[in-house]
Amino acid sequence: MTLCYPALVPGVLLKRYKRFLADVRLDDGREVVAHCPNTGSMKAVNVPGCRVWLSPSDNPKRKLLWTWELIELPQSDGTQALASVHTGRTNRIVEAALSDGTVAALAGYATLKREVKVDEARLDFLLSDPVQGNVYIEVKQVTLKEADGHGYFPDAVSVRGTKHLQTLARLAQSGERAVLLFCVAHEGIEDVAPAAHIDPAYAAALEEAQRHGVEVLAYGVAFEREGQAPTAIRLSRALPVWG
Repeated sequence: MTLCYPALVPGVLLKRYKRFLADVRLDDGREVVAHCPNTGSMKAVNVPGCRVWLSPSDNPKRKLLWTWELIELPQSDGTQALASVHTGRTNRIVEAALSDGTVAALAGYATLKREVKVDEARLDFLLSDPVQGNVYIEVKQVTLKEADGHGYFPDAVSVRGTKHLQTLARLAQSGERAVLLFCVAHEGIEDVAPAAHIDPAYAAALEEAQRHGVEVLAYGVAFEREGQAPTAIRLSRALPVWG
């Protein structure tokens, strides 16, 4: 299933501040303040001049009428690579893919539940089936790390992210099926294993979780365009985890 964007408006980043706010000059010359979900850990979004795509809100009660959806950076071959900066969109396309069987290793379950609390952690999805049992799933969006396109990492290289891995490991040790699913939300590096460029401490925690039985999967995304404008995003194909 494809998640369609509203009509996105292009612009140029002027500056980012207070972690979730950015000043953007739209192509029509207007300067606006945009909400930037999940940009706190991305170094590339601090680079003035980056091309960005914003979605407008038609809700007059919202304090900010613009949301930063995508970043776009030139690549060495002259093309432009898109990267999603909105983890909420990632979870929606993963949910759609789990429902329609795109993720082959997780197909055939009867029910899907979002945001499942386990101990002190909140995991993204729970699949259940009377025959196959349960599978607990945590999704990690993988995004751009450096402005030149080299290297990337999941959004949860943090205490919270490590807690998710530990929770998945405890579930696996107790006999439950537990899955960490990397969603590689960047065009320019979608064919590279996500675990190859993550923080070393997080990589060690990931390997430890795998030793306890946690399954680690990775999928890339595909963007659709109309002319130069991005119009949709979807989960595409399975990727290797460790290369």
